[in-house]
Amino acid sequence: MRLRALLDTDALGLKLLGGEDELDRAVRGVMTTDLRDPSRYLSGGELVLTGLAWRRDAADSEPFVRILVQAGVAALAAGEAELGDVPEDLVVACARHRLPLFAVNESVAFATITEHVVRQVSGERAGDLAAVVDRHRRMMTSGPAGGGPDVVLDLLGSDLDLRAWVLSPTGRPIAGPKAAGPALPADVCAKLAGEHLAATRAGRRAPHRVALGGTTYSLFPVRSTGHRPAAAGDGRTPQPARDVRETVLSDWLLAVEADAGDWAEERLDLLYGVTQLIAVERDRRDAARTVRRRLAQEVLELVQTGAAPAEIAARLRVAAPVLLPGLGAAPHWQVVVARVEWEDGADDGDRTGPVAQALLEEILVDPLSTGPEHSDRIAVAHAGGEAIALVPLPAVSSEHDGSEAGILADALLESVRDPLTAGLDGDGRVTLGVSAAVHSAEGLRGALEEARHARRVAAARPGRVCAAGHQELASHVLLLPFVPDDVRRAFTARLLDPLRDYDRRHRAELIPTLEAFLDCDGSWTRCATRLHLHVNTLRYRVGRIEQLTGRDLSRLEDKLDFFLALRMS
Repeated sequence: MRLRALLDTDALGLKLLGGEDELDRAVRGVMTTDLRDPSRYLSGGELVLTGLAWRRDAADSEPFVRILVQAGVAALAAGEAELGDVPEDLVVACARHRLPLFAVNESVAFATITEHVVRQVSGERAGDLAAVVDRHRRMMTSGPAGGGPDVVLDLLGSDLDLRAWVLSPTGRPIAGPKAAGPALPADVCAKLAGEHLAATRAGRRAPHRVALGGTTYSLFPVRSTGHRPAAAGDGRTPQPARDVRETVLSDWLLAVEADAGDWAEERLDLLYGVTQLIAVERDRRDAARTVRRRLAQEVLELVQTGAAPAEIAARLRVAAPVLLPGLGAAPHWQVVVARVEWEDGADDGDRTGPVAQALLEEILVDPLSTGPEHSDRIAVAHAGGEAIALVPLPAVSSEHDGSEAGILADALLESVRDPLTAGLDGDGRVTLGVSAAVHSAEGLRGALEEARHARRVAAARPGRVCAAGHQELASHVLLLPFVPDDVRRAFTARLLDPLRDYDRRHRAELIPTLEAFLDCDGSWTRCATRLHLHVNTLRYRVGRIEQLTGRDLSRLEDKLDFFLALRMS
């Protein structure tokens, strides 16, 4: 805004005392000070408001004005409340340095002037930024010349003082401001993603406002449709309704470090424009995945139809340079299978398969990586409601067989479990299975079956988000998921219900004692040490367990029955 506009606003109570020829100066901010030297807090272009408390005598005016001029301020406004009229020595000093000077009527609070200037300047910046965003959107739509979402986030920071980040549904940073400042901690990112997913599933209208650690964030969805939801009475045509479950686990979000609750409609429109721009980047990234998805689909079809290993190997040789550019030797491969299921039975493969595919592509990215392109080495297909990932691994040395290389099931979901649980909202599940690494086309069919079996093991576990690995398929764990539910309940009830009832009445901790005893392989000394008990106390508890159940914990068969009952409970 221009200085001239301040005089045209009667409510500000400003009177021009000097500098009429400088009224076309631009005002880029406002600052209130009574410091004798406020230069460290000035960046240029401010309207400086002062109550004149810095002035002790006439000699103070000249150095004060000189400091303001050297800092590049736009004008000075002096309040009349302290001294009555503005001192003549200040008027003379401002005239000498060609610094416009206003008198502020004592009936007008500095806060009124500050609010007016900030509102006007912010509105102008928003208008300028909106034009930049629109131009950037057109550039990105026609190609990558726009530079990606980081550029727009930097503009939000420099022009509107808004720090903002683009996050994946699991809380992984996709883009953020490059200006100086601390990055968002990983736990904050995960919590923001979880809050966004929960609000989206609950049907709450964006932006969603979240307070974490004394900081308020406003969360805006980034949808590939690029349209803001129409509000009642806003004159826009509502978009066709979609089942939120088809996109909630794959949509990005824009997290802004600000409370958008009292924002003007114009600023909200600007931020929704930014989300549309980011959606262009999302669409570009999805288009770039087309080749990798097609390669995975072709390999999967060959494996499932029993094609000759030589044919599969030939297709893998085509895929390897795409997925691992520059790698000389053929890689090892792992297979990861994922499924998304909803409790109301809405698990049609044509609908849930793409959801699981997009989700698996995100889950398989290193959670510590940033940016949209770190899934370049992951190929994911989907069939019959399953997402199937073909993950290449660098070839291991001859001293290893590959069994310790690659993805571990337990670590796979560690950083994403909480956000995804919020997105599932109590009516859905995500289950994953991970195969061992294989080094040839002949091993892919077995790896696929292994991953599918592991996923079934994960599906038998409690919890909304579960994974299992190939290591668990060589033990009794493989059998447990296929025990009928009624048999499982009867078996565990017969062995464990008497102990649970006794613990409930007497707080005897028989169940924890049984678990520790079996975990210590029946060693009285090691178990007593672990539980911090005297051996005689432990013997008493084990005797009580045997008395209540009619079993003998010195017999291998009874130990095995208790072990299985605990695992199935």
